Amino acid sequence: MVKAETGGQDGESELDQLDRMLHALQARLTMGISPAAVQAARADWLMHLANAPGRRLALAQKAVEDALRLGVFALRAATGDTSEPPFAAAAGDRRFEDPGWAALPFALHVQSFLAMEQWWQAATQGTRGVTAQHTSQVSFMARQALDRFSPGNFPWSNPEVLRRTLAEGGANLQRGAQHLLEDLARLLEQRPAAGSEVFEVGRDLATTEGQVIFRNDLIELIQYAPATKQVRPEPVLIVPAWIMKYYILDLSPENSLVRFLTGRGFTVFMISWKNPGSEDRDLGMDDYRRQGIKAALDAVSAVRPDSRVHACGYCLGGTLLAMETARMARDGEERLASMTLLAAQTDFSEAGELMLFIDESELAYLEDMMWARGYLDTTQMAGAFQLLRASDLIWSRAVRHYLLGEREEPFDLMAWNADGTRMPARMHAQYLRDLFLDNRLSRGRYAIDGRPVALTDIRVPVFAVGTERDHIAPWQSVYKIRLLTDTEVTFVLASGGHNAGIVSEPGHPRRRYRMMPMAAGDPYMAPEAWAAQAPSTEGSWWLAWADWLEARSGKPGTQPAMGAAEQGYPPLVAAPGTYVTMR
Repeated sequence: MVKAETGGQDGESELDQLDRMLHALQARLTMGISPAAVQAARADWLMHLANAPGRRLALAQKAVEDALRLGVFALRAATGDTSEPPFAAAAGDRRFEDPGWAALPFALHVQSFLAMEQWWQAATQGTRGVTAQHTSQVSFMARQALDRFSPGNFPWSNPEVLRRTLAEGGANLQRGAQHLLEDLARLLEQRPAAGSEVFEVGRDLATTEGQVIFRNDLIELIQYAPATKQVRPEPVLIVPAWIMKYYILDLSPENSLVRFLTGRGFTVFMISWKNPGSEDRDLGMDDYRRQGIKAALDAVSAVRPDSRVHACGYCLGGTLLAMETARMARDGEERLASMTLLAAQTDFSEAGELMLFIDESELAYLEDMMWARGYLDTTQMAGAFQLLRASDLIWSRAVRHYLLGEREEPFDLMAWNADGTRMPARMHAQYLRDLFLDNRLSRGRYAIDGRPVALTDIRVPVFAVGTERDHIAPWQSVYKIRLLTDTEVTFVLASGGHNAGIVSEPGHPRRRYRMMPMAAGDPYMAPEAWAAQAPSTEGSWWLAWADWLEARSGKPGTQPAMGAAEQGYPPLVAAPGTYVTMR
């Protein structure tokens, strides 16, 4: 048996590791997507389509009808009438909002593109016999391919670019070329996106006053100084996702969730995850649970020994929190006053497009890719997130930067987004296999300490937040916590996406949310029915959450000490700590 220095597993031969090396090299060219998974989806679709002559005739008929509609529009457009175009862009598609797209020849360009887009959407969906996953995969791949050929991506077919080029004598293209060279240099040198260096952690971001009171090999725990003379006895422990730096919840002072909570009279604790390297390849899900949430709860209980804790988890941190909450319920540990889940899934059967290609083939490919380094690199994750909204996050941004010659004004969320983290190979493989592929948590088959945990054991009240435009954790999937628990659930559907919908401070313009509590004994309500009945409120859901927490807290009392030195939790270093700045 041979065990390579790069992380080979017991029982693997040198030939097995040769396969791993090959797959790891291939993964760099395919953005981590298994070619076998792609070909399997394509073959499933093509074979069933080839064996469905009626379906092919229907698609041919649609193509002819669409061509006739396009021809009629072209004839009307030749007379100057471009009103009532036959094809409309999808909801939220802002690529063709410029008034110039209504004039010839650009109106024909965009209508031809939209016709082709809609035809391919019809062609890749609805073929009987194709698995649901393969249908979604083929549709996704077709959309990614078509997005490349949008008329807005080329200077000669984009009216806004042509107008700008004529007005500036081509200076916009010169600036765009400079932007492209700068971005390529940053990519090769592994530097963050242009403009993000304006913000510095501890100076502009993550500035709420506090102290690190505990540190182990995986986390630093930050305790924040209260902003009120008296505080609620129940502290708030926040568990962010380890895929992100914690300070998305402590951005600038005006949009810091931490600062908001301390201003409402809560003692707040925050987990700051270590950015793992190759040496951490063997850290698993149980390490994140024990050294993360469990260790943090022990420290919080030392500071506030007579109080239960309001625990809050964001994204993957919320999933891990739900696991540990179920484990505590199973073992009779009454440590929590409530559980809040922010854009966090507990059932992964409808986990969104991010996990479209997760099957055995893709998992083996990802495991081999991570085997070479010991972790999933930040560029792999960033690329996957961008592909979910390629028209906005890739192509429209490229047009803005390289054709119009514009740069976005730096802002705090952009700087945070450029400050990525890695994920240990073992933990990420376990997470994908046990949760996304096998969906063990929702089925009562996820084992902790050798015994399964069940979400139905949870009895503390739950506050769950989903966001309307979340491509990572679709709100209908987040809503499933109502189906999986036998406790009071207050669900909130907030405007915005996975990040901007959570960073929704009071006073932020155009923010709204729907909120409706559901008691443990209430009949189950489907998510669409819930959304139809839940009243809509203008403003920030933060205010509603603070009211909800206060209603489940004791009367305000004296401020706690910073840390608990006599219990082994002395203040170590001022916030934001050291782990958050690790590269």
